[in-house]
Amino acid sequence: MKRKLLTTSLIATVAATVASAQQPPPATEVGASKLALVNLPAKGSAKLTVSTPAFKPGGDIPFENTQYRGNVFPGLSWTAGPAGTKSYAIIMQDADAMRADMPILHWTMVNIPATTTKLDAGMTEPPAGAQNGPNIRGPDHPYMGPRTPAGPKHRYHLQVFALDTTLPDDARATYDALIAGMKGHVLASGEVVGLGQVAPSTGSEE
Repeated sequence: MKRKLLTTSLIATVAATVASAQQPPPATEVGASKLALVNLPAKGSAKLTVSTPAFKPGGDIPFENTQYRGNVFPGLSWTAGPAGTKSYAIIMQDADAMRADMPILHWTMVNIPATTTKLDAGMTEPPAGAQNGPNIRGPDHPYMGPRTPAGPKHRYHLQVFALDTTLPDDARATYDALIAGMKGHVLASGEVVGLGQVAPSTGSEE
């Protein structure tokens, strides 16, 4: 009898775990057409290869890199931009969720020196010469990791742009100002995409 109860309990536990597991993101991102990478095409379609030590492309973002646990920057590196690159900009967006008819803006950084192609994991301050830009909470905000709500997983786009210019301070005031300042100056671009999921027994947004 005890063995039967134990087996029944184990089956119930497994079933509950499977039921609570988050589903993959939907095939179509609701905000895909409004991603920065789409709206800031590179001259000649030049590409950067972007990677992070925290997860593989399309893989799950570790919880320590989310707002649920630590909000630690995962680290990011990219191949060097073409000749004429004067700075890099980074834009992190969640296009599986919208706010004010735009993908949720998690983090931006601008004026990263042309000699810099890596940001270390755990970074808390921009490298010399660079500045944090706007996110959904306002201007000049540091890395803000995922806080994925219950439901399907979300895709988070870490997009890197090689620019033929540096950006003035007023370009860091809002996302619209940032995009306007970058438009026509992108020499190459690329991204790495990770999947965010809700923390166990938690449901929220962003």
